[in-house]
Amino acid sequence: MKHNCLIAQSGGPTSAINASLAGIYSAADKSTAVGKIYGGINGIEGIIKGKIVDLKPIMGEFGNLALLKTTPSSFLGSCRYKLKGIDEGREDFKRIFDVFEEYGIKYFFYIGGNDSMDTIAKLQQYQEENPHGVILVGVPKTIDNDLMCVDHTPGFGSAAKYIATTIKEIAYDTAVYDMESIVVAEIMGRNAGWLTLSAGLAEDCTGEPMADLIYIPENPFDYDKLIADIKKTQKLKKQIVIAVSEGIRFENGKLVSESDAKDVFGHGQLGGAAKVVSGYIKEKLNVKVRAVEINVLQRCAAHCLSLTDINESFLIGEKALQTAVEGVSGVMITSTRKDSDMYSLELSYSDIKMIANKEKTVPAEYMNRDKNNISAEGVKYLRPLILGEVNIPHKNGIPIYLSLKKFM
Repeated sequence: MKHNCLIAQSGGPTSAINASLAGIYSAADKSTAVGKIYGGINGIEGIIKGKIVDLKPIMGEFGNLALLKTTPSSFLGSCRYKLKGIDEGREDFKRIFDVFEEYGIKYFFYIGGNDSMDTIAKLQQYQEENPHGVILVGVPKTIDNDLMCVDHTPGFGSAAKYIATTIKEIAYDTAVYDMESIVVAEIMGRNAGWLTLSAGLAEDCTGEPMADLIYIPENPFDYDKLIADIKKTQKLKKQIVIAVSEGIRFENGKLVSESDAKDVFGHGQLGGAAKVVSGYIKEKLNVKVRAVEINVLQRCAAHCLSLTDINESFLIGEKALQTAVEGVSGVMITSTRKDSDMYSLELSYSDIKMIANKEKTVPAEYMNRDKNNISAEGVKYLRPLILGEVNIPHKNGIPIYLSLKKFM
Protein backbone atom coordinates (compact mmCIF):
# COMPACT_ATOMS: atom_id res chain seq x y z
CA MET A 1 0.00 0.00 0.00
CA LYS A 2 1.30 3.44 -0.92
CA HIS A 3 1.31 6.37 1.49
CA ASN A 4 1.69 10.07 0.80
CA CYS A 5 4.60 12.22 1.95
CA LEU A 6 4.99 15.90 2.78
CA ILE A 7 8.21 17.90 2.58
CA ALA A 8 8.77 21.37 4.04
CA GLN A 9 11.69 23.74 4.58
CA SER A 10 12.41 26.10 7.45
CA GLY A 11 14.89 28.62 8.81
CA GLY A 12 17.48 30.58 6.86
CA PRO A 13 17.96 29.69 3.18
CA THR A 14 21.11 28.08 1.80
CA SER A 15 22.52 27.15 -1.58
CA ALA A 16 21.99 23.43 -0.94
CA ILE A 17 18.64 23.13 0.82
CA ASN A 18 16.88 22.44 -2.48
CA ALA A 19 19.36 19.68 -3.30
CA SER A 20 18.05 17.82 -0.25
CA LEU A 21 14.49 18.53 -1.36
CA ALA A 22 15.40 17.12 -4.77
CA GLY A 23 16.94 14.06 -3.13
CA ILE A 24 13.82 13.33 -1.09
CA TYR A 25 11.57 13.86 -4.12
CA SER A 26 13.72 11.72 -6.40
CA ALA A 27 13.75 8.82 -3.96
CA ALA A 28 10.03 9.17 -3.20
CA ASP A 29 9.15 9.22 -6.89
CA LYS A 30 10.97 5.92 -7.37
CA SER A 31 9.65 4.29 -4.19
CA THR A 32 6.86 1.72 -4.32
CA ALA A 33 5.89 2.81 -0.79
CA VAL A 34 5.12 6.44 -1.65
CA GLY A 35 2.06 7.76 -3.41
CA LYS A 36 1.58 11.51 -3.70
CA ILE A 37 4.46 13.86 -2.92
CA TYR A 38 3.40 17.15 -1.39
CA GLY A 39 5.29 20.29 -0.45
CA GLY A 40 4.41 22.51 2.50
CA ILE A 41 4.72 26.19 1.58
CA ASN A 42 6.44 28.37 4.21
CA GLY A 43 7.32 25.56 6.57
CA ILE A 44 5.28 24.46 9.55
CA GLU A 45 3.53 27.83 9.62
CA GLY A 46 2.25 27.26 6.10
CA ILE A 47 1.17 23.72 6.95
CA ILE A 48 -0.91 25.08 9.82
CA LYS A 49 -2.56 27.38 7.26
CA GLY A 50 -3.11 24.47 4.88
CA LYS A 51 -0.72 25.78 2.22
CA ILE A 52 0.08 22.49 0.48
CA VAL A 53 1.19 21.95 -3.13
CA ASP A 54 1.39 18.76 -5.20
CA LEU A 55 5.01 18.52 -6.33
CA LYS A 56 4.58 15.90 -9.06
CA PRO A 57 3.14 18.24 -11.74
CA ILE A 58 6.06 20.61 -11.09
CA MET A 59 8.86 18.09 -10.95
CA GLY A 60 7.33 16.07 -13.74
CA GLU A 61 8.31 18.75 -16.24
CA PHE A 62 11.54 17.82 -17.99
CA GLY A 63 14.65 19.27 -16.40
CA ASN A 64 12.96 20.77 -13.33
CA LEU A 65 14.35 18.25 -10.83
CA ALA A 66 17.91 18.83 -12.07
CA LEU A 67 17.33 22.59 -11.99
CA LEU A 68 15.92 22.39 -8.45
CA LYS A 69 19.13 20.70 -7.30
CA THR A 70 21.22 23.78 -8.15
CA THR A 71 18.63 26.44 -7.25
CA PRO A 72 19.53 28.41 -4.10
CA SER A 73 17.21 29.48 -1.30
CA SER A 74 14.12 27.59 -0.15
CA PHE A 75 12.02 26.58 -3.16
CA LEU A 76 9.02 25.90 -0.91
CA GLY A 77 9.53 29.05 1.12
CA SER A 78 10.48 29.17 4.78
CA CYS A 79 9.35 30.40 8.18
CA ARG A 80 10.67 31.21 11.64
CA TYR A 81 7.61 29.83 13.43
CA LYS A 82 8.29 28.41 16.88
CA LEU A 83 5.90 25.77 18.14
CA LYS A 84 4.96 26.22 21.79
CA GLY A 85 4.94 23.43 24.34
CA ILE A 86 2.37 20.68 23.90
CA ASP A 87 -0.07 22.03 26.49
CA GLU A 88 0.22 25.68 25.51
CA GLY A 89 0.32 25.02 21.76
CA ARG A 90 -2.13 22.12 21.58
CA GLU A 91 -4.24 23.92 18.99
CA ASP A 92 -1.27 24.13 16.59
CA PHE A 93 -0.39 20.47 17.07
CA LYS A 94 -3.96 19.36 16.48
CA ARG A 95 -4.16 21.48 13.35
CA ILE A 96 -0.89 20.09 11.97
CA PHE A 97 -1.98 16.49 12.40
CA ASP A 98 -5.42 17.32 10.98
CA VAL A 99 -3.65 18.55 7.83
CA PHE A 100 -1.56 15.38 7.76
CA GLU A 101 -4.76 13.34 7.95
CA GLU A 102 -6.52 15.45 5.31
CA TYR A 103 -3.76 14.82 2.79
CA GLY A 104 -3.13 11.23 3.83
CA ILE A 105 0.41 11.99 5.01
CA LYS A 106 2.39 9.05 6.35
CA TYR A 107 5.88 10.53 5.96
CA PHE A 108 6.82 14.09 6.96
CA PHE A 109 10.24 15.58 6.21
CA TYR A 110 11.38 18.90 7.67
CA ILE A 111 14.56 20.36 6.18
CA GLY A 112 16.20 22.88 8.48
CA GLY A 113 18.58 23.76 11.27
CA ASN A 114 18.44 23.84 15.07
CA ASP A 115 15.01 25.42 15.41
CA SER A 116 13.55 23.12 12.75
CA MET A 117 14.81 20.09 14.64
CA ASP A 118 13.08 21.51 17.72
CA THR A 119 9.87 21.37 15.67
CA ILE A 120 10.42 17.69 14.80
CA ALA A 121 11.16 16.93 18.45
CA LYS A 122 7.93 18.58 19.61
CA LEU A 123 5.84 16.88 16.92
CA GLN A 124 7.33 13.54 17.92
CA GLN A 125 6.61 14.21 21.59
CA TYR A 126 3.01 15.15 20.80
CA GLN A 127 2.56 12.05 18.69
CA GLU A 128 3.89 9.82 21.46
CA GLU A 129 1.07 11.13 23.64
CA ASN A 130 -1.46 11.29 20.79
CA PRO A 131 -0.65 8.45 18.35
CA HIS A 132 -1.20 9.26 14.67
CA GLY A 133 1.24 6.94 12.92
CA VAL A 134 3.08 9.69 11.02
CA ILE A 135 6.79 9.12 10.42
CA LEU A 136 8.71 12.32 11.28
CA VAL A 137 12.21 12.80 9.88
CA GLY A 138 14.47 15.84 10.23
CA VAL A 139 16.81 16.66 7.35
CA PRO A 140 19.83 18.81 8.34
CA LYS A 141 20.44 22.19 6.76
CA THR A 142 22.34 25.25 7.92
CA ILE A 143 25.30 27.27 6.74
CA ASP A 144 26.27 27.65 10.42
CA ASN A 145 27.45 24.00 10.63
CA ASP A 146 26.32 23.89 14.26
CA LEU A 147 24.06 20.81 14.31
CA MET A 148 25.05 17.89 16.52
CA CYS A 149 25.63 14.35 15.24
CA VAL A 150 26.82 15.39 11.78
CA ASP A 151 30.32 15.75 10.39
CA HIS A 152 29.05 18.93 8.74
CA THR A 153 25.72 20.32 7.62
CA PRO A 154 24.41 20.56 4.06
CA GLY A 155 24.78 24.15 2.86
CA PHE A 156 27.88 24.84 4.92
CA GLY A 157 30.37 23.68 2.26
CA SER A 158 29.03 26.07 -0.38
CA ALA A 159 28.92 28.96 2.08
CA ALA A 160 32.49 28.19 3.18
CA LYS A 161 33.60 28.13 -0.45
CA TYR A 162 31.97 31.51 -1.05
CA ILE A 163 33.56 33.02 2.05
CA ALA A 164 37.04 31.75 1.21
CA THR A 165 36.67 33.07 -2.34
CA THR A 166 35.39 36.44 -1.12
CA ILE A 167 38.20 36.82 1.41
CA LYS A 168 40.71 36.07 -1.35
CA GLU A 169 39.13 38.69 -3.60
CA ILE A 170 39.10 41.24 -0.77
CA ALA A 171 42.79 40.58 -0.18
CA TYR A 172 43.55 41.11 -3.85
CA ASP A 173 41.54 44.34 -3.80
CA THR A 174 43.45 45.76 -0.82
CA ALA A 175 46.87 44.78 -2.20
CA VAL A 176 46.86 47.22 -5.13
CA TYR A 177 47.95 50.28 -3.15
CA ASP A 178 51.38 50.79 -1.59
CA MET A 179 50.02 51.88 1.77
CA GLU A 180 49.08 50.42 5.12
CA SER A 181 45.44 49.36 5.27
CA ILE A 182 43.16 46.99 7.13
CA VAL A 183 39.89 45.38 6.08
CA VAL A 184 37.65 43.84 8.74
CA ALA A 185 35.20 41.35 7.20
CA GLU A 186 32.22 40.33 9.30
CA ILE A 187 30.93 36.79 8.73
CA MET A 188 27.82 35.08 10.07
CA GLY A 189 28.08 33.01 13.25
CA ARG A 190 26.19 33.73 16.46
CA ASN A 191 27.80 31.19 18.81
CA ALA A 192 29.76 28.99 16.42
CA GLY A 193 32.63 30.29 14.30
CA TRP A 194 32.62 27.67 11.53
CA LEU A 195 31.89 30.12 8.73
CA THR A 196 34.50 32.60 9.89
CA LEU A 197 37.02 29.78 10.26
CA SER A 198 36.52 29.00 6.56
CA ALA A 199 38.14 32.35 5.73
CA GLY A 200 41.35 30.48 6.54
CA LEU A 201 40.95 28.44 3.34
CA ALA A 202 41.81 31.48 1.21
CA GLU A 203 45.44 31.19 0.10
CA ASP A 204 47.69 33.10 -2.29
CA CYS A 205 49.75 31.53 -5.08
CA THR A 206 52.46 30.53 -2.58
CA GLY A 207 50.03 28.85 -0.20
CA GLU A 208 50.12 31.65 2.36
CA PRO A 209 46.82 32.47 4.14
CA MET A 210 45.05 35.59 2.90
CA ALA A 211 42.98 36.06 6.05
CA ASP A 212 45.72 37.37 8.32
CA LEU A 213 43.70 37.25 11.52
CA ILE A 214 40.54 35.31 12.42
CA TYR A 215 38.39 35.77 15.52
CA ILE A 216 35.46 33.50 16.42
CA PRO A 217 32.89 33.39 19.27
CA GLU A 218 34.46 30.31 20.86
CA ASN A 219 37.44 32.40 22.03
CA PRO A 220 36.98 35.53 24.20
CA PHE A 221 37.65 38.68 22.18
CA ASP A 222 40.13 41.18 23.60
CA TYR A 223 40.97 44.57 22.09
CA ASP A 224 44.49 44.67 23.53
CA LYS A 225 45.25 41.30 21.96
CA LEU A 226 43.73 42.45 18.67
CA ILE A 227 46.00 45.50 18.49
CA ALA A 228 49.04 43.40 19.46
CA ASP A 229 48.15 40.85 16.75
CA ILE A 230 47.81 43.61 14.16
CA LYS A 231 51.13 45.24 15.08
CA LYS A 232 52.87 41.89 14.83
CA THR A 233 51.32 41.28 11.39
CA GLN A 234 52.22 44.80 10.21
CA LYS A 235 55.90 43.90 10.57
CA LEU A 236 55.40 41.39 7.77
CA LYS A 237 52.95 43.12 5.40
CA LYS A 238 51.20 46.42 4.77
CA GLN A 239 47.72 45.25 3.83
CA ILE A 240 45.88 43.18 6.44
CA VAL A 241 42.61 41.27 6.18
CA ILE A 242 40.79 40.38 9.40
CA ALA A 243 37.80 38.02 9.59
CA VAL A 244 35.45 38.30 12.57
CA SER A 245 32.28 36.39 13.47
CA GLU A 246 29.19 38.48 14.06
CA GLY A 247 28.94 36.85 17.49
CA ILE A 248 32.41 37.63 18.88
CA ARG A 249 32.17 38.49 22.56
CA PHE A 250 34.32 39.65 25.43
CA GLU A 251 35.49 37.55 28.38
CA ASN A 252 32.39 38.56 30.37
CA GLY A 253 30.11 37.24 27.63
CA LYS A 254 29.01 40.62 26.32
CA LEU A 255 28.77 40.75 22.55
CA VAL A 256 30.92 43.23 20.69
CA SER A 257 27.77 44.28 18.87
CA GLU A 258 24.20 43.34 19.73
CA SER A 259 20.98 45.33 19.41
CA ASP A 260 18.14 45.16 21.92
CA ALA A 261 15.87 43.50 19.32
CA LYS A 262 15.15 39.78 19.66
CA ASP A 263 13.77 37.29 17.15
CA VAL A 264 10.92 34.84 17.91
CA PHE A 265 13.38 32.33 19.32
CA GLY A 266 14.79 34.90 21.76
CA HIS A 267 18.06 35.35 19.87
CA GLY A 268 19.62 38.82 19.87
CA GLN A 269 19.77 40.46 16.46
CA LEU A 270 23.45 40.57 15.55
CA GLY A 271 25.35 42.67 13.07
CA GLY A 272 27.79 45.53 13.08
CA ALA A 273 30.76 43.80 14.73
CA ALA A 274 33.04 44.74 11.85
CA LYS A 275 32.10 48.41 12.14
CA VAL A 276 32.72 48.44 15.87
CA VAL A 277 36.06 46.65 15.56
CA SER A 278 37.24 48.73 12.61
CA GLY A 279 36.35 51.93 14.47
CA TYR A 280 38.46 50.84 17.42
CA ILE A 281 41.41 49.96 15.17
CA LYS A 282 41.28 53.32 13.42
CA GLU A 283 41.23 55.15 16.74
CA LYS A 284 44.20 53.22 18.14
CA LEU A 285 46.41 52.86 15.05
CA ASN A 286 45.40 55.77 12.81
CA VAL A 287 45.50 53.60 9.71
CA LYS A 288 43.05 53.29 6.80
CA VAL A 289 40.40 50.78 7.90
CA ARG A 290 37.38 49.46 6.05
CA ALA A 291 34.53 47.33 7.41
CA VAL A 292 32.86 44.78 5.14
CA GLU A 293 29.72 42.95 6.27
CA ILE A 294 29.22 39.89 4.08
CA ASN A 295 25.82 39.30 5.69
CA VAL A 296 23.19 37.34 3.69
CA LEU A 297 25.40 37.17 0.60
CA GLN A 298 27.02 34.01 1.96
CA ARG A 299 23.73 32.11 2.27
CA CYS A 300 22.57 31.71 -1.34
CA ALA A 301 25.69 32.29 -3.45
CA ALA A 302 24.87 29.53 -5.93
CA HIS A 303 27.41 30.88 -8.42
CA CYS A 304 30.02 29.50 -6.01
CA LEU A 305 28.52 26.09 -5.22
CA SER A 306 30.58 23.25 -3.84
CA LEU A 307 29.96 20.10 -5.87
CA THR A 308 30.69 18.04 -2.77
CA ASP A 309 28.04 19.98 -0.85
CA ILE A 310 25.36 19.64 -3.54
CA ASN A 311 25.95 15.93 -4.10
CA GLU A 312 25.99 15.15 -0.37
CA SER A 313 22.85 17.21 0.23
CA PHE A 314 21.04 15.21 -2.46
CA LEU A 315 22.20 11.90 -0.95
CA ILE A 316 21.05 13.00 2.50
CA GLY A 317 17.61 13.66 1.03
CA GLU A 318 17.56 10.17 -0.44
CA LYS A 319 18.65 8.72 2.91
CA ALA A 320 15.79 10.57 4.63
CA LEU A 321 13.23 8.90 2.37
CA GLN A 322 14.81 5.49 2.90
CA THR A 323 14.79 5.97 6.67
CA ALA A 324 11.13 7.01 6.70
CA VAL A 325 10.02 4.08 4.57
CA GLU A 326 11.79 1.78 7.03
CA GLY A 327 9.43 3.17 9.68
CA VAL A 328 11.96 5.15 11.71
CA SER A 329 10.46 8.30 13.25
CA GLY A 330 11.68 11.09 15.53
CA VAL A 331 15.17 11.19 14.03
CA MET A 332 17.46 13.41 11.98
CA ILE A 333 19.71 12.15 9.20
CA THR A 334 23.33 12.23 10.38
CA SER A 335 26.79 11.80 8.88
CA THR A 336 30.17 10.47 9.96
CA ARG A 337 33.46 11.02 8.15
CA LYS A 338 35.11 7.70 7.41
CA ASP A 339 38.58 7.27 8.88
CA SER A 340 40.72 7.00 5.77
CA ASP A 341 43.04 9.07 3.60
CA MET A 342 40.28 9.54 1.03
CA TYR A 343 37.42 11.76 2.18
CA SER A 344 34.00 10.08 2.31
CA LEU A 345 30.86 10.16 4.45
CA GLU A 346 28.72 7.48 6.00
CA LEU A 347 25.05 8.42 6.46
CA SER A 348 22.83 7.24 9.29
CA TYR A 349 20.29 8.79 11.69
CA SER A 350 20.10 9.79 15.35
CA ASP A 351 17.33 10.38 17.86
CA ILE A 352 16.09 13.96 17.48
CA LYS A 353 16.44 14.44 21.27
CA MET A 354 20.22 14.23 20.85
CA ILE A 355 20.15 17.12 18.37
CA ALA A 356 17.32 19.57 19.03
CA ASN A 357 18.32 22.67 21.00
CA LYS A 358 21.97 21.67 21.12
CA GLU A 359 24.86 23.37 19.35
CA LYS A 360 28.17 22.18 17.90
CA THR A 361 31.00 24.69 18.16
CA VAL A 362 34.50 24.83 16.68
CA PRO A 363 36.98 22.53 18.49
CA ALA A 364 39.94 24.30 20.07
CA GLU A 365 42.38 22.33 17.92
CA TYR A 366 40.97 23.88 14.74
CA MET A 367 42.47 27.23 15.77
CA ASN A 368 46.19 28.01 16.08
CA ARG A 369 48.01 28.43 19.37
CA ASP A 370 47.44 32.20 19.41
CA LYS A 371 43.69 31.75 18.76
CA ASN A 372 43.83 34.21 15.89
CA ASN A 373 43.82 31.96 12.80
CA ILE A 374 43.03 28.49 11.52
CA SER A 375 45.24 25.51 12.31
CA ALA A 376 46.42 22.77 9.96
CA GLU A 377 43.80 20.47 11.53
CA GLY A 378 41.12 23.02 10.77
CA VAL A 379 42.18 23.22 7.14
CA LYS A 380 42.20 19.42 6.89
CA TYR A 381 38.63 19.29 8.17
CA LEU A 382 37.28 22.09 5.97
CA ARG A 383 39.01 21.70 2.63
CA PRO A 384 37.19 18.58 1.33
CA LEU A 385 33.85 20.29 1.88
CA ILE A 386 34.44 23.03 -0.70
CA LEU A 387 35.84 20.88 -3.50
CA GLY A 388 34.33 20.61 -6.97
CA GLU A 389 32.46 23.05 -9.17
CA VAL A 390 28.86 22.90 -10.37
CA ASN A 391 27.80 23.74 -13.92
CA ILE A 392 24.73 25.95 -13.63
CA PRO A 393 22.59 26.75 -16.70
CA HIS A 394 22.55 30.40 -17.73
CA LYS A 395 20.31 32.63 -19.82
CA ASN A 396 21.42 36.06 -21.05
CA GLY A 397 24.51 35.70 -18.90
CA ILE A 398 22.55 35.14 -15.66
CA PRO A 399 22.02 31.81 -13.81
CA ILE A 400 18.66 30.11 -14.25
CA TYR A 401 16.86 29.09 -11.06
CA LEU A 402 13.57 27.29 -10.48
CA SER A 403 10.83 29.35 -8.84
CA LEU A 404 7.58 28.12 -7.29
CA LYS A 405 5.83 31.32 -8.41
CA LYS A 406 5.84 30.02 -11.95
CA PHE A 407 3.55 27.16 -10.92
CA MET A 408 1.19 28.93 -8.53
